[in-house]
Amino acid sequence: MVSTTMAAGGLFTGSYTRDELYVSQPVEEDQAPIHKSISRICRVCGDEIGLREDGEVFVACYECGFPVCRPCYEYERSEGNQCCPQCNTRYKRHKGSPRVEGDEEENFDANDFDEEFQIKNSHHGSPDRRNATNPTENGDYNHANGHTFSVVGSVADKDFEGEKEVYGNEEWKERVEKWKTRQEKKGLVSKFDGGNDQGDEDEFLMAEARQPLWRKVPISSSKINPYRIVIVLRLIILAFFFRFRILTPAYDAYPLWLISVICEIWFALSWILDQFPKWFPITRETYLDRLSLRFEREGEPNQLGPVDFFVSTVDPLKEPPIITANTVLSILAVDYPVEKVSCYVSDDGASMLLFDTLSETAEFARRWVPFCKKYSIEPRAPEFYFSQKIDYLKDKVEPTFVKDRRAMKREYEEFKVRINALVAKAQKKPEEGWVMQDGTPWPGNNTRDHPGMIQVYLGSEGALDVDGKELAKLVYVSREKRPGYQHHKKAGAMNALVRVSAVLTNAPFLLNLDCDHYVNNSKAVREAMCFLMDPQLGKKLCYVQFPQRFDGIDRHDRYANRNIVFFDINMKGLDGIQGPVYVGTGCVFNRQALYGYDPPVSEKRPKMTCDCWPSWCCCCCCNGRKKSKSKKKGLKSLLSGLYIKKKKIMMGKKYSRKASLEDIEEGLEGYEELEKSSLMSQKNFEKRFGQSPVFIASTLKEDGGLPEGTTSTALIKEAIHVISCGYEEKTEWGKEIGWIYGSVTEDILTGFKMHCRGWKSVYCMPKLPAFKGSAPINLSDRLHQVLRWALGSVEIFLSRHCPLWYAYGGKLKWLERFAYINTIVYPFTSIPLLAYCTIPAVCLLTGKFIIPTLTNFASVWFMALFLSIIATGVLELRWSGVSIVDWWRNEQFWVIGGVSAHLFAVFQGLLKVLAGVDTNFTVTSKAADDLEFGELYLFKWTTLLIPPTTLIILNMVGVVAGVSDAINNGYGTWGPLFGKLFFSFWVIVHLYPFLKGLMGRQNRTPTIVVLWSILLASIFSLVWVRIDPFLPKQTGPVLKQCGVEC
Repeated sequence: MVSTTMAAGGLFTGSYTRDELYVSQPVEEDQAPIHKSISRICRVCGDEIGLREDGEVFVACYECGFPVCRPCYEYERSEGNQCCPQCNTRYKRHKGSPRVEGDEEENFDANDFDEEFQIKNSHHGSPDRRNATNPTENGDYNHANGHTFSVVGSVADKDFEGEKEVYGNEEWKERVEKWKTRQEKKGLVSKFDGGNDQGDEDEFLMAEARQPLWRKVPISSSKINPYRIVIVLRLIILAFFFRFRILTPAYDAYPLWLISVICEIWFALSWILDQFPKWFPITRETYLDRLSLRFEREGEPNQLGPVDFFVSTVDPLKEPPIITANTVLSILAVDYPVEKVSCYVSDDGASMLLFDTLSETAEFARRWVPFCKKYSIEPRAPEFYFSQKIDYLKDKVEPTFVKDRRAMKREYEEFKVRINALVAKAQKKPEEGWVMQDGTPWPGNNTRDHPGMIQVYLGSEGALDVDGKELAKLVYVSREKRPGYQHHKKAGAMNALVRVSAVLTNAPFLLNLDCDHYVNNSKAVREAMCFLMDPQLGKKLCYVQFPQRFDGIDRHDRYANRNIVFFDINMKGLDGIQGPVYVGTGCVFNRQALYGYDPPVSEKRPKMTCDCWPSWCCCCCCNGRKKSKSKKKGLKSLLSGLYIKKKKIMMGKKYSRKASLEDIEEGLEGYEELEKSSLMSQKNFEKRFGQSPVFIASTLKEDGGLPEGTTSTALIKEAIHVISCGYEEKTEWGKEIGWIYGSVTEDILTGFKMHCRGWKSVYCMPKLPAFKGSAPINLSDRLHQVLRWALGSVEIFLSRHCPLWYAYGGKLKWLERFAYINTIVYPFTSIPLLAYCTIPAVCLLTGKFIIPTLTNFASVWFMALFLSIIATGVLELRWSGVSIVDWWRNEQFWVIGGVSAHLFAVFQGLLKVLAGVDTNFTVTSKAADDLEFGELYLFKWTTLLIPPTTLIILNMVGVVAGVSDAINNGYGTWGPLFGKLFFSFWVIVHLYPFLKGLMGRQNRTPTIVVLWSILLASIFSLVWVRIDPFLPKQTGPVLKQCGVEC
């Protein structure tokens, strides 16, 4: 059934399995995108290699003849390392080339500088080709031997007008003067050289265009080297410490000693897994002006890559619709070409409330988007923009800004009232179900049994803003659900969005956000494009991950909600290895990586042969080996040729113009019978991607775009088909393609599979946070969030995808594997942590200790260990820039979460995976004060609170008992008492934020928590009193003074 409610195309509903699709009004056909072929001849920039003055082809290197054009040769000599990228031979100076440092004196020509920038007159090839440089993964220029190699593209003078307009006249002149000064220092320009200002600006702009889009900024050696030295020293100290601990047991408390040693060994292994992936931390810088200069030339089509935004939501009553609307509005207003942006909202709850909210949002966007772009406001989510406590008039010079802002704020308040009315109406569902505005029943009245629904709000003709400009496409999607089918929660919804977007827009890049994460930096997409559109690194990237930043958290961050240590330390370390892990939101994907393809293999340079031995010697040495392989060479070359051809087909390089499976099969007719059968057997598309010819054809288009000759009606019908509940059956969706199923933390699993295939990822941290979201700030909600994460890690640990044994033949780097192992074993640290936090109380109550009397030499290792721990933390904060408060909050919550949420996650995961029992911990809440951060003091009872509360009480009772025992037994017992008190206070101090959370604003705790905790602590204390009372036991006869002088 279909009911159309919007002029932008109407709501399309249907079920492929039931062969239902009703269209209430025709949809205009979309024009197929036009793709232009780009020829590349120069191996560096892609330009044609020109001719020399004598008519011969220009040859930069006479040693190997590596094809490099004259501009790239000139730029490499002036700005690079002056070497050939293939053979590493220093470039010789050609006639007419400017002299650089290192050239022989006899080659000097005083007039060479006149030809330094002849690039501006050397336009060969198509005018719409890309001016691309080839930086490597490290941000340097591509070079076979690891040296830098800079490249240059040919750019017309008119391409730089927009660049100049970005800066004021004074600032522009200052930049040009700085560039000229640098050139003078390099000896490339003389102070007395003539020239007009316009020529200087053109030369400067061309030099800017030749630069890379990003660069890697390594941590200063003065900061990172001491950090590494301390880590090595700490390893050595740990070895001697464990030697002492194992060889000197405490025989009077042997069980406690044994448990403590086992816990300490586990902590050491956990520290190694966490520490060594941070061995190579890096940061990255992007250059957005160069991105615009390269891909947004004046008078030419915009060449930036299209992006499909994904927003996922389930229950609008738990996820407020006004927050989702703000997220959508911030996406529609991003600083990116509007025709290259599409926003898909997944409603996995089939809620009419969200459907109506998006209708209101689309209407409000017609006024909000032009306002944002006219005045360049940040952020572009109205709720957060109008609530900023800053001077909003700063840097605003337009006289109409104040008037327009007041009008827009009033319209947004009216928009909020309309959304609030929809929420109030949705609180009580009518008995007959929801009815749409045209009188038809809402197809999603039964949230577990409904057809697929698609509604296109914006993006088509007629959906223009108030200024008459086109808006980005906004699409509502609710996948089909039927009883008896496994829908895989968020991972299944994301995979449905991947298929729908491939059919309707097929952008080569995808950006997924949670419904409560809005775009805080309107240029965030451009930041990601600096990496993904890099000609060398971009093809090897599976995603660009941004850090998560949050609003609405108290300044003390009592429960480490910001996760600063993880996002600013751990992720920087992973960025220096193979890339950061995927954290579920704020991530820009390469669509080809989600399809399960391997990254493209770089062409290997020919091996260098040694000329120090005679040729006959090499033949004799290698003859036997060559003969042994000669029989296999023919078959191997045939199979490798087939594989390469198949790979090109799978990566979309052969069939960029094919529209359907029939066309694809026709393209295979040119192969021999053996080749055709081999290709068809290895790429059974339907078994891999499902039975959708349009979707399969879209997977073969590496650069995106829709198949030719398709109509909007056909695409909508196909989109309904790919979100049907049975589409994924007997396919590789969720196994090798898309978001991976099998864990509630599907993000970790999805990123892990990509890294195992050899893909790399990048961590992008712009100065203005790219995205911001909301985080639970009260204790109970925070613990349940951590419980969910830990449960997902336990599920991965017990699955076939466990990093401990999965994909050892793949391309996952060892330090990256260490990081993934740490992400799935950290919940199991809760068991030794709970035992270790209990030992101090037991020692205080029993009068025993896990460490025997220390000698002076043994005490040195204890002091060295504590000093190394402190030094590691201080140096880590030094290179990362994290404050000591954030670091300490992270340490505290590591203990709080470890003895509560992580512990429950281990047992819940074991029950779920091994026994099939799904245990849920329910939460009931009390009302919070209606004040700022009132939710911080909101208390919700949960069983997760029992273990840490019991630990606090036990240690407090132990402190009292230990001090009482020392008082009764005299001064001799005070010395050993200090060691026990130190460990007990260590536990109490780490659990202090938890204790404040229990007390709340009024210092009141729910009765049930007090009862359970006192009960457990009392039972433990009574058992101890029965076994080992305070007074020493008498082992012999009782001797009393008789009072008579004998």
